[in-house]
Amino acid sequence: MVLVIDPQIAGISGDMLLCSLVDLGADKDKIISGIRKSEKFFSNSSIKKIDFEKTQKHGIDSICLVLEINENVHERKGSEIKNAISKSAQEINLSPKATSFAESCIDTLISSESKIHGVPEESVHFHEASSIDTLVDIVGITIALEDLGLFDEKIVCLPIAVGGGSVTFSHGTMSNPASAILEIFKNSNLEIKGNDANEELTTPTGACILVNLADESVKHYPQLKLESIGYGAGQKDFETFSNVLKIVRGTGNNFEMDSVKILETNVDDISGEILGNLIEKIMEKGAKDVSIYHGITKKGRPTNLVSVICTDDTVDEIIDSLILETGTLGIRISDSNRFIVPRTKHDVSINLNGQSFKVHYKKSSFKGKTDFKIEFDDLKKISNIVDKSIKETDVLLRKEIEKLEIN
Repeated sequence: MVLVIDPQIAGISGDMLLCSLVDLGADKDKIISGIRKSEKFFSNSSIKKIDFEKTQKHGIDSICLVLEINENVHERKGSEIKNAISKSAQEINLSPKATSFAESCIDTLISSESKIHGVPEESVHFHEASSIDTLVDIVGITIALEDLGLFDEKIVCLPIAVGGGSVTFSHGTMSNPASAILEIFKNSNLEIKGNDANEELTTPTGACILVNLADESVKHYPQLKLESIGYGAGQKDFETFSNVLKIVRGTGNNFEMDSVKILETNVDDISGEILGNLIEKIMEKGAKDVSIYHGITKKGRPTNLVSVICTDDTVDEIIDSLILETGTLGIRISDSNRFIVPRTKHDVSINLNGQSFKVHYKKSSFKGKTDFKIEFDDLKKISNIVDKSIKETDVLLRKEIEKLEIN
């Protein structure tokens, strides 16, 4: 199963995610009961009313959180909030995996504030996040995720809308996204994007939950058979879009998925030796693959199409190499999602011709069938030592690996 979180338009907040999980099928009575048991750990705060109701946002049926509280507190230590969440997890018998998730969410929030203000984590105080809303969001979402069995599923996230304009809070006014949002997403595997909404669309609580929940970022919906959809409404209303978080659950295939950059350029005035050297240099820069294709362009001119697969973190260096080594005047860049057959890396010691060799290989599995491929560098090295062809060496090593796999 795969869960897709889609915050591309309206961003994400804690209550939006909680409501979308309820709409997806999480037991709202279990959630409310768990939150009610937890509120006693939040001093000077109480919940007068909590419920989930149907609403419409720009014609989209969705679930919204109805929350009325009594609260007389304007700031609270981060350690106090974490303590309340830990005690809540114990009180409502959350699993170790769920408890770890809930604690990680508040840890992320505390850590971001610590870095922004340059104070130790134990000294962090919250203002906006000091409300019992934070407990409701984190505890409620954790209960919902566990109820739906989502901790054992693959969770991916589309680019996250953060809005635009400015935001005003306890520390004054600053451009949006605010420092807390940037700090939370920094070094995560998720992507953010601004838009023309003159509002904060992604809250710190929503952000810290998301970075601890999603396995990876994707640019497009993965291939999957849809089973259920959840719509969680935010509190604000906007004229041009529905303030709704959409999550989709479905059955995916057995592939892993990632996003890559495709770099392409045509060169027609360099030698084969330079092209061979180019491949080596680009692979050293971290490219996943390089291909060169011969072709004919306008006016019958022969050309070589250089195609490179790489990731965002290596694209700049590879572009530099392409320009400096080939003199090309332009490079086409496109994004592409890849489906990858699951594989694992292994290494074994194998005796061949009376000598012991360390052999590395990758093992793949798809639809009940498995296969493996020995690393070429190992094949080359061993074939030279035992004075056999690479093909013959591959056959001999595969036989030995197959024996080990059976045993």
